[in-house]
Amino acid sequence: MKINKILLVCALAIGQYAEAQTPVTSKYDHRDAFNPLFNFMPGTAYRSGTGAPGPMYWQNKADYKINIKLDEAANTLAGDVEITYKNNSPDKLPFLWLQLDQNQFNNESRGGKTTTIAGGRFGNTGFDGGYTVQFVSVEKNATNGKKVSTRSVYAEHLTDDTRMQIRLSEPMLPNEEVKIKISYSFKIPRYGSDRMGKQETQDGIIYEVAQWYPRMSVYDDVEGWNTLPYLGAGEFYLEYGDFEYNITVPYNHIVVGSGELINPNEVLTAEQIKRLNEAKNSDKTVMIRSAEEVNDAKSRPRTDGTLTWKFKCKQARDVAWATSKAFIWDACKINLPSGKTSLAQSVYPKESNGNDAWGRSSEYVKGCIEFYSKYVYEYSYPSAVNVAGVVGGMEYPGIVFCDYRDKTESLWGVTDHEFGHNWFPMIVGSNERKYAWMDEGFNTFINSLSTKNFNNGEYYSPENVRQMTPYYYDRDPIVNIPDVIQDNNLGIAAYMKPGYGLTMLRELVLGEKRFDYAFKEYVNRWAFKHPTPLDFFRTMEDAAGEDLGWFWKGWYINDWKIDQGVKDVTYVQQDPTKGSVITIENLEKMPMPVTLEIKEANGTKKRVQLPYEIWQRGSTWSFRYDSKSAIETIVIDPDNKLPDVNTRNNQWKPSKFSAPQPN
Repeated sequence: MKINKILLVCALAIGQYAEAQTPVTSKYDHRDAFNPLFNFMPGTAYRSGTGAPGPMYWQNKADYKINIKLDEAANTLAGDVEITYKNNSPDKLPFLWLQLDQNQFNNESRGGKTTTIAGGRFGNTGFDGGYTVQFVSVEKNATNGKKVSTRSVYAEHLTDDTRMQIRLSEPMLPNEEVKIKISYSFKIPRYGSDRMGKQETQDGIIYEVAQWYPRMSVYDDVEGWNTLPYLGAGEFYLEYGDFEYNITVPYNHIVVGSGELINPNEVLTAEQIKRLNEAKNSDKTVMIRSAEEVNDAKSRPRTDGTLTWKFKCKQARDVAWATSKAFIWDACKINLPSGKTSLAQSVYPKESNGNDAWGRSSEYVKGCIEFYSKYVYEYSYPSAVNVAGVVGGMEYPGIVFCDYRDKTESLWGVTDHEFGHNWFPMIVGSNERKYAWMDEGFNTFINSLSTKNFNNGEYYSPENVRQMTPYYYDRDPIVNIPDVIQDNNLGIAAYMKPGYGLTMLRELVLGEKRFDYAFKEYVNRWAFKHPTPLDFFRTMEDAAGEDLGWFWKGWYINDWKIDQGVKDVTYVQQDPTKGSVITIENLEKMPMPVTLEIKEANGTKKRVQLPYEIWQRGSTWSFRYDSKSAIETIVIDPDNKLPDVNTRNNQWKPSKFSAPQPN
C-alpha cells in the first residue's frame, strides 16, 4: 500500500522541533537504554533464540480451487471455493476461522461504524456490500480397511462481521486434512478501501478484484487463531498454499491475475500468443494489445458470450485479478539472478497511455523486480502485473493495483513500492494486521535503494532527514497496530520512521556489508513463513554479530528522540598544539554512534567516529583529540544523517573569551 510523502508532510504540523531550545538537563538514562533484559527470552523448539525457525517450527497450509463469474449488469461476482486445509500444528482444532473481508464494505460493519464522519482512505460508507453465503460444508477422509471415503465433519458456522467460525462435529487432529466448500456471492464496491474497486473509462469499466473469496485465518504457535477483524487500515495475515482459480467474464474482456495463465489458447488470439512469447524473450516492452486494437473485434478469439480464464499460482498467500474490455496490454522479460526469467506485464486504459505515463510501466516493473531479486531474494512468481485503475496503490502476490492517472516519477514510485511488497509481506509473511511496519517500513527502506539504482537514479533524490525530523517524534509509536495509529500518523509510524530506522542501522550502526548480509539472512530464514518482530530483531543481531536491544527499544518500541551536542573543548596545558579534550553529550533518551568533523586553524580537517558504547557510561563523553593548532569548529553529525531534534548544539565554535591566547 502506498503513501504520498509530499502530501503527508504538508498535512502534518510544521516546525515542531526545528528551533528547539537546548534542554537544561539531559533526559538520557544509560541504565534504561542498555537494560540487558530487553529482548531477553529463551527460544523454543518452534522459534530459536537466534531468530530462526526452530527445529519443530510448523505452519498450516491452505490450498484453494476457486470458480467465479462476473455479472456486469448485476454488478456481482458469484462462485464457489474449495479449500484444502492441512493442520500441521500439534494441536486439535475443534473449529476453524476464516476471513470474510468483503463484509467490511457496508455501513453496519465494524469498519463502517468506526469510519469517521470525514471518511478517509479506508472508509467505505454508503455501500451495502458483503458476502452472501449460500452453502458451507466440511469433509474429512475416512479409511475403512483399504477403502477411502469422505465424511462430513461440519456442525454449523457463525459469521461475525469479517470473520466466520466453522464449528466441527469432531476436531481436526494433527496432520489431518479437511476440504471446506463454500458457495458465495457479493456486490462489487466502486471503491473498496483503496484495495479493490472499479474505474469507469471511455472504453469500459476496469475491475480490480481482491479480498474476493473466503480465506483461512492463520493459526500459529504465537497466538493460536489470529482473528482480528478487518477494519481497513490493518491489512492481512494469511496462510501459504497453492491456488487454481477460474474467472468467467464477458468475451471482450482481458483478464490478468496472480501467477500464470494456463489456458492461453482458449482466451487469446494466435497473434497475442505470438507477441507474449516474443515479450518473454525481450528486454524491451512488446505490445500485446495496442490502443488501436482495444475496440477491434479481432483482438478477441470470439464475438459473443463469455470466456473462462484459468490461472494457477504456487506457494502464495493470496491471489488477485483484474478485468476489462478497455485494457491496453504490454509486457517484457524480467531477468533473475539464477538465470530464470519472469514476465513484466502492464494493463491500462487509453487515458493512461503514453511514454510519460503507463507506456513505461513494464519497464518500471522490470527495473524494480530485477533489483530486489539481487538485493533481497529471487522473485518467485512467473509474472508480475501492474494494473491501472481506481486503486491508488495496493499489492498482491504477482500483481499490483496503481492509480491510472499516475505518470513519470509518481508512477515509478508507486510501482516500485507496490512490487517491493512482493518481498514484504508476500514472501516474508509477517502479520500485517498487527505489525504494519514489518512490511511497509521494510519496503520503504528497500524502495530508497531501488530508486537510487533505477536508470542511473532517474527519479532519485536523497532523503532530507532534517526536514522529516519534526514528524518523527511525539506521535504514535511504530509498534502500535495500524487501526490504533491515528490516520495522519500512519505514514510516519508504518512507513517512513521504520524505513529510516533501517537506513540508520545500515549506514550508521552496522555498515552496509554487515547489514545487507543480516537482512538477506532474515529473508532467507523466513521466506514463506511467519516471523514476529522478535524473530527479526534476533536474526539481525545473530547474523550481524551485534547486540541491538538499545536500538530496537529506542526507535521501534518507544518514541525516544535523538539529541547529540558538542558541550566543551579544553586544551592540554592550555596549549592546542599539545592536544585537546572534547566533551560531547547525549541530551535525549536515544543513544546513537557519533560522527564529528573537526577543523583546526591550520586548515586540518578530520573526522572522528565514536561507537554507541560511549553512552553506556552516561550522558557525557570526553575524549582526547590530537590537535596541532586551535580548533575553529566542531560539527556533530556533519552529513545530517540523524533526526536530531535540536541542531543548535550540533556545532561548536570558540567564543572570543575562551580562545587560547598566544604566548
